[in-house]
Amino acid sequence: MQKNNEKDINKNSDLNFESKYDFSMPEVVDVKTDRGLNAQTVRAISNFKKEPDWMLKFRLKSYEIFKNYKMPNWGVDLSAIDFDDIVYFLRATKKQERSWDDLPQEIKETYDKIGVPEHEKEWLAGVSAQYESEVVYESIQKELTSQGVIFCDMDTALKKYTEIVKKYFSKLIPPSDNKFAALNSAVWSGGSFVYVPEGVHVKMPLQAYFRINTERFGQFERTLIIADKNSSVHYMEGCTAPIYSTNSLHSAVVEIFALEGAKVRYSTVQNWSTNIFNLVTKRARAEKNATVEWVDCNIGSGITMKYPAVILSGEGASGKVLSIAMASENQNQDTGAKMIHLASNTSSNVIAKSISKDGGISTYRGLISVSKGAKNVKNFVQCDALLFDDISESNTFPTIKNSEKSALLEHEATVESIGQEKLFALLRLGLKESEARGLLVNGFLEEVTKEIPFEYSIELHKLVNMEMEGSIG
Repeated sequence: MQKNNEKDINKNSDLNFESKYDFSMPEVVDVKTDRGLNAQTVRAISNFKKEPDWMLKFRLKSYEIFKNYKMPNWGVDLSAIDFDDIVYFLRATKKQERSWDDLPQEIKETYDKIGVPEHEKEWLAGVSAQYESEVVYESIQKELTSQGVIFCDMDTALKKYTEIVKKYFSKLIPPSDNKFAALNSAVWSGGSFVYVPEGVHVKMPLQAYFRINTERFGQFERTLIIADKNSSVHYMEGCTAPIYSTNSLHSAVVEIFALEGAKVRYSTVQNWSTNIFNLVTKRARAEKNATVEWVDCNIGSGITMKYPAVILSGEGASGKVLSIAMASENQNQDTGAKMIHLASNTSSNVIAKSISKDGGISTYRGLISVSKGAKNVKNFVQCDALLFDDISESNTFPTIKNSEKSALLEHEATVESIGQEKLFALLRLGLKESEARGLLVNGFLEEVTKEIPFEYSIELHKLVNMEMEGSIG
């Protein structure tokens, strides 16, 4: 049974939020639009960015689609979103910097606190940092450039790599896909562009950080990743925001193209504060013998609706989603996966782990679709839920559309309460109850966390432990 999330997301501002990400810096402004959305705002964003005419036309058309679409009437209640009370564009600096020292002090302090410089040193690959609407700092390892890898922000890509962008942009997620895809298409700003040439294997993860610092703000990054034939890349993103008494909106669009034989992994560790609506559309296409993997970890936000999808369009393609959702008081995590099998001998795997405590609601919402003519398809879905009390909820809504008798489709779902015997045994060893609960939860999540690079898995374990202490959520 599923309840409507009737509690006002604003109430989360009273919580004791002690995450290292819960801080706000003085607002840094170069350009900022007025609150509210109209055609004039859309034109202003495009003008600020000095975009080509075709992109302005695309934005204006998307805005008209957005206006005509009604709010989703399924899933989580989104009626608290006030589109007229949001700032849709804020540029913190006049230009993108390549030297850390050249950034304004407020922005440097922000990213120092969330560890961007440390991550850059650890991975020695590429780091892109988005503050409000635009990317403000970008560092690319010389080796990437020598391999022909392109890793930059979307605004730069639109100007420097126009033909590649035009070929792929909005081809998987058109504005007509849903209301929030239309909104993103109208006001998008920032995000990452990645192109990996044929046969190139990017050894270390490319990383991006998205930070909302301003109150009543909307962040609408657009990420486009193209992995050419027989190439591979791992892209990772982290998302944070301070907590305010008012709501903010994060509505991103991510499109991934894995060409023949390519492999792409996209990992997210999301720790938005609980005043954030996190409404994201993510979709990938895997061609012949290609592989796409989504690793999706959702700890924060008041409301999340996110269902990474893989369209398996080429024979032998494979897709995988590893998902974590943690819902505490006044949190509704509505997450899942979509696997669309269009070709024969394709396979997919979904492992979804959810934790609900203190009245939180976690929901798995999935779709497995097998088209007529797609022979010998294999799919396995595993949904495991952990409940801490009798006031929390866990829901599973799987949908299967199968047009081929040869398909082998399996679905498993388990719901368990926190193991009192295991908890008692850990308490006898001298652990605090919060430490014991954190240990049990991290063990429950290990099947997913072991797939995340060490630096991020450590951070995820810390967030889980803080959640068990009641410090976040």
